[in-house]
Amino acid sequence: MPTWLFGLLLFKTPSVLSMDSIPGTARLSLLVLIFIGTFAVPSLLIYYLFRSGYVRSLQLTTLEDRRLPYFLTAFVYTILAYLFRFQMQGVSTLAPEIGILIASIAVSILLVGFISLSWQISAHSVGLSGVVGVIGGFILRYSLTDLFGTLVLLIMVTGLVASARLKLNAHTLNQVGAGFVLGLSVSLITVYWLI
Repeated sequence: MPTWLFGLLLFKTPSVLSMDSIPGTARLSLLVLIFIGTFAVPSLLIYYLFRSGYVRSLQLTTLEDRRLPYFLTAFVYTILAYLFRFQMQGVSTLAPEIGILIASIAVSILLVGFISLSWQISAHSVGLSGVVGVIGGFILRYSLTDLFGTLVLLIMVTGLVASARLKLNAHTLNQVGAGFVLGLSVSLITVYWLI
C-alpha cells in the first residue's frame, strides 16, 4: 500500500510533496527506496519468522501469528520514517511529508499489533482505508481535483477487498469496519494536523 500511495503522489501530483521540480528518474529512485523499506524488508522478515517457526502461516491467520510480524513491521517503518524525515537531508528538507506519512503508517501498523493482542482487526482494511484517507485528505485540504477519479477507484477497490475478506470468512463485518475506521482516522489526522 505505501508504494502504491507514494507512486500516486510522486507521479500524479508531485507538487503535493514539493517534488514537481525533481526529475522523474529521481522520483522513481525514491519510490524504489520506499518499496524496499515498506515491502521487501518486512516481507523478508515475515518469511524469516515463518521459516524459523515463529509464525505458522504466511497468511497470518491467527492472533498468535499476527503479533510479532506487525510489531517488527512497525519497527521497520519507524526506522524508515526517521531516515526519511531526519537523515536523508535532501528528502527531509524538500519533502518532509514523506517521513511524516511513513510515520503515520507505522502508527497504524503498531495499533493493529496492539489490537491483535486480543482481537483480529482487518489489516487489509486498515491499509486500504489509509490510502483512501491520505488521498481524500489531500483532495479536501489542497483542492486537488486531479485525484478525484483516483479516489473513486480507491474506494471501489477498498470495497471489493473488504467484500472478498468477508466472503472468504477471513474477517467479520466488525473487524473489517474497525480496520476501515482505524486506517481512515490515522491518515486523515495526519494530513490535516501534521502536513
